[in-house]
Amino acid sequence: MAIFSAIGSAIAGALFTSAASIALATKVIAGVLAFGAQLGLSYLNRPKKRKYAAVQGETQYGGDVPVGTLFGAGKAKGQRSYYAKFGSGNKFNSEVFLLANGWCDGLEPYVYFYGKKHNLVARPIIGNEVAHYGVEGFVSDGAHFFSIRFYDGRPGQGVDQKLVNDTAALGQTWKATSVNAGICYVVVERRYSSSLFKNGKPDIEFVLRGLREYDPRKDSTVAGGSGPQRLNDPATWAHTKNPAVHRLNYQLGLRALVSGRTLIGEGKSLGQLDLGTYFASMNVCDSLRSDGKRRYECSLWVNGDDDHTEILKEFDDAMAGYGINRRGLSGVISGAPQIPVLEVTPADIPMERAKEVQYRKSAFERFNHLSGQFTSIEAMWNPESLKPVYVNADIAADGRNRQATNDFLQVTDPDIAQYLLNIRYRQNRKGGTATLPVSRRVGMRVQEGEWITWRGRTWMISEWAADERFRITLKLSETGADIYDDHNIDPGPIVIPPTPPVNPSLLSTIQNFNVEAGLVEGAEGYQVPALEFTWTPPDDPSIIAVRFFYQIEGTTELFEDQSTDPESGIHRTMKDVVSGVRYVARATITTVPDRLKTYTPWVTTDDPTGFFTSPYAGVIGFEQLGQDLKEYQDWIGSGLRDIEETLAELDARVADQEFGNSYERQQLREQLKVTYDTVTAEYERRVEVLAEADHALALRIESLSAEIFDPETGLPAVATAVSALKVEVEEVDGLVTAIADSVLELDSTVDRFSAEGKFRVTTEATPSGALARIGMSVAASGSGQTSSASIFLDAIAGGLSRVAINADQFVVIAGNDVRRPFVVQGGSIFANELFVNWAKITDVQIGWADIQDAVVNNLQVTNANIVNLTIGTEKLQISAITFGGVINGSYGGQATNGWYVMGELGADNPNPAPVMIDVAGSMNGQTPGQGSVQIEWRLINITTNDVIHQETLQIGTNGSASRNIERFRIGINNAQGWNVYEAQVRVTGAPIAVAASANCRFVLWKR
Repeated sequence: MAIFSAIGSAIAGALFTSAASIALATKVIAGVLAFGAQLGLSYLNRPKKRKYAAVQGETQYGGDVPVGTLFGAGKAKGQRSYYAKFGSGNKFNSEVFLLANGWCDGLEPYVYFYGKKHNLVARPIIGNEVAHYGVEGFVSDGAHFFSIRFYDGRPGQGVDQKLVNDTAALGQTWKATSVNAGICYVVVERRYSSSLFKNGKPDIEFVLRGLREYDPRKDSTVAGGSGPQRLNDPATWAHTKNPAVHRLNYQLGLRALVSGRTLIGEGKSLGQLDLGTYFASMNVCDSLRSDGKRRYECSLWVNGDDDHTEILKEFDDAMAGYGINRRGLSGVISGAPQIPVLEVTPADIPMERAKEVQYRKSAFERFNHLSGQFTSIEAMWNPESLKPVYVNADIAADGRNRQATNDFLQVTDPDIAQYLLNIRYRQNRKGGTATLPVSRRVGMRVQEGEWITWRGRTWMISEWAADERFRITLKLSETGADIYDDHNIDPGPIVIPPTPPVNPSLLSTIQNFNVEAGLVEGAEGYQVPALEFTWTPPDDPSIIAVRFFYQIEGTTELFEDQSTDPESGIHRTMKDVVSGVRYVARATITTVPDRLKTYTPWVTTDDPTGFFTSPYAGVIGFEQLGQDLKEYQDWIGSGLRDIEETLAELDARVADQEFGNSYERQQLREQLKVTYDTVTAEYERRVEVLAEADHALALRIESLSAEIFDPETGLPAVATAVSALKVEVEEVDGLVTAIADSVLELDSTVDRFSAEGKFRVTTEATPSGALARIGMSVAASGSGQTSSASIFLDAIAGGLSRVAINADQFVVIAGNDVRRPFVVQGGSIFANELFVNWAKITDVQIGWADIQDAVVNNLQVTNANIVNLTIGTEKLQISAITFGGVINGSYGGQATNGWYVMGELGADNPNPAPVMIDVAGSMNGQTPGQGSVQIEWRLINITTNDVIHQETLQIGTNGSASRNIERFRIGINNAQGWNVYEAQVRVTGAPIAVAASANCRFVLWKR
């Protein structure tokens, strides 16, 4: 608002007599809350040059670092200004870290490094330092390996004489004049120890109790004050976390010891500050809430380059308050209820002057969901989230969810931060504002920041102004004592301190390693053999990868793979994995930094790997089906986008004048839109026609949309319908192509649920062929789950036509016979009756079968209960077994000379029929000393020399192993007539004690 200084001075001269009174009256012409009492989105979303917080998180280097200091208490790494190595073999090193400018209170009794908290141990003073500490746990045989010497930055502090003496013989010394006057700093001295500092040089974070500050309430020379503090004597000042005290000291400024130049802050005098508001705000901050805690506390790192306005806002935010400029004096109004100073009545409002009243803010000025963070000491001074504040009734009233963020990183108490977040939310919801002309009786009795009542509401005066005729106008913002009520506010979040990292030296490899063999099914339905490695996820951040080494059992060729996600605990690989064999595997780790590593023991898969299979093996054309189905989905999903891209390309070519003047183009556009409150309905149509020498194009896009907000959730409910038609004929390099495209898309969304439907038809013709495609799809989603179905029809001139259906369940019903559907679900077909002329089936499971003719090359039946199986003209009954027999045998001893026969069985095979054999047994061995051994066991038909089954067991040096054998085998190549079967064992390698046994039961079927 303009200040009419000349006219104001004249008016002031008429009202006041003395020069001082005239000067004061001139300034009374206008006054305002410096940052506004109306808390809106513009305030919360104001841009910040940096994150203002209680943490200084990076070690600073160099000479161009701005001066900085700490109000309250916070964590800091400081500015490293000196480093030296000394002693025999450079056993010792020292660093100097400048923490803050000004006289600070002290260090908290703990520091952070190696990712965890370490307690400080008080040690005797050895020089000019204020305090001397060691670090708990870094003591060996009574010797401290840490020496932390603290200097608080008081005027006249002495030099660190030990550092001067230790570095006297070095090229770069610590001088006797290096007292760091007016700077709080630490000297960190470490003594080398490979066991204590095995994680490298510690990056220390200190927790500092910051500036000693002046509190005028405790100065008896100031009106209203009582106590020994004096503005010109820092020795009388005290440390505090009171935000109002911080603000006053920032406005006074931190000054250089010699020149008196302001280093940090505004450099004001006490006479430029509104001490009345400061006294009241300081008392409010120190008052106790219902939970017994102080109402407001904060801590903040500031530097000489900071914008004063931003720093003052951070202090204001920490006490839910507002800065104020009252009659030329700078002050602050803290967040607390006030007693209204008077009630404005109709008689106090001049009727001839206009007033402006708004009882509710616009939707764009309000928010109904406020979140934020604070600095958590429990989380090692890292940011943590507060509980969001929102009210469902406010969301419904606003018509939608309007979110905002207000961080309190200058606050370290979760309960205070949560209280502040609730206050800022409530302040925003008080929506009334008014510009009110008042009589001089009222105007001369009130000031900015005071509360009044008018029309049954409570208001804060956010601005006081007088024009050239000394007519007074007040700007009001609605307020109330309920804003600051703390009885219904939840306490802040409970933060669990982070778990210290595992000492990397404890883990040399992964734990509980295992390997399994199996099959992995790909997107096309193919199954390929794979290995799956599992282990216990390590709680060790230095492990960055797990490496696997594997080989086929009984071979020497080694393969390798790795997982770069150690925390997953599982890794599958198909790399160099083949079918039908067992694998052995072991693992190790990769670490940063590198250290000693070991391998896990070798582990063997329980079963052989599976065999490669394809669901479409041998069926012509099915290998490409998976890719075709993907192309179908891409095609129907991009229908509308393709037409919109055509429009965009057309507009771009016209804008770039690529057509020149050799084209004709016409356009038609229509739009209808209606809005009632927050309800909207809209219709839009666009038509384009274009003709040029070798190209003709016509397209039309129509869209409908409707939107309304759910009164329960405040979220929008939207329905849209879009249809598009495009026809295009083009000649390129003598080839003419004609394309027609039609797209229809429907979409409906309410809250987290949505549904869509798409329909597209495309036809294309060229001199060499033609194709047509129709596609339609539907999808519905909600709570993270999506259900979809689609149908595609394809026809290619001279080619294969196709109907493709993609759905969780496909159903065909004949007429009204709903009880006998044909169903495809999960890759399976369900039908009451199937009449098939010819079928080629890879695997089949039949409950009942009537087979007229059958040719079976290889039949394996584990369990069968066949009531009536017809095969040609011959029936095979359960009693048709022509032979049954058993081989029993065992072996115990050392290495064998060739194959040792454990047992033998002869059988007469009247026809070349298969023999079913149940193989059972065990193998075990032990190597008591050096050397290794291999045990081989097999079942062989010595008549045909066919090996029916074979097992191998490897045993390493000084080890033992065993294996049970349970297999079902079919001797396919058994010759007609007499056949002899033997169970044999062979042992090779070092002399050891081994044992093996076998039990083979035979069933011979006649044909």
